[in-house]
Amino acid sequence: MAEFSAKDFEIIDMHTHIFPTKISEKATKAIGDFYDLQMFYSIGESEALLQAEQEIGAKRMLVCSVATMPKQVRSINDFIAEECAKHPEFFGFAALHGEYEDIGGEVERVIAMGLKGVKLHPDFQRTSIDSKAAYRIYEAIEGRLPVLIHMGDYRHDFSHPTMLSKVMQDFPNLKVLASHLGGYGAWDEAEAVLYGHDNIRFDTCSALGMMSPERAVRLIRHYGVERCIFGTDFPMWSPFEEVQRHFALGLRFEEYRRIFAENAKEFMGL
Repeated sequence: MAEFSAKDFEIIDMHTHIFPTKISEKATKAIGDFYDLQMFYSIGESEALLQAEQEIGAKRMLVCSVATMPKQVRSINDFIAEECAKHPEFFGFAALHGEYEDIGGEVERVIAMGLKGVKLHPDFQRTSIDSKAAYRIYEAIEGRLPVLIHMGDYRHDFSHPTMLSKVMQDFPNLKVLASHLGGYGAWDEAEAVLYGHDNIRFDTCSALGMMSPERAVRLIRHYGVERCIFGTDFPMWSPFEEVQRHFALGLRFEEYRRIFAENAKEFMGL
């Protein structure tokens, strides 16, 4: 088996979270509490992210946060846009909420600010992927912005892969990055229903550490290596350790090249 290191590849991290300094520690702890996991980093700030990514030589990072209430939407988007302006390594995804009053207006505003997509977390937001509230968002962004969606928490019924399959039938031009290889804890279901949707891509974060390398390789090749994209879920996991989990899969050089950067470039038009 060939041995690789991070320095052999261009790396783009397509799933990271950042928070304002005054709430960073509290927000990071809240995520750990929600998942009953020990977060690798205790503070999810921009500078901590940049330092962590230096370990793998990542040059670009998708940064986002989640609006758990409609009133948070505008301030989160201002924060993400400001951080992207400060740090050329970042490109930002906007927060939206299905109960936000002026979704269309906010979409126009975030596009004008240079944000490149939308992040939804159905379980945090308690809004099902295929709900009327979520459909308001898809109607506003289809054909305009991609959406990164947390997928498949087995403890809740907001983000099941079957829901995303229905959404793709109703919004065939919606570009989706389905997190956690399509199903955090629901990988059998994701494997069964998400294959073959042309506009779905799958990020690899919060997945490889929860299954055997053999299972991960099977799922990646089932979807198609060209549809899988590297992510770390910072501050939950270490970018260095996530890269090592990828190398444990024993993929070929060209497959790693696509997963670490090329697929992200194609998906985002970078």
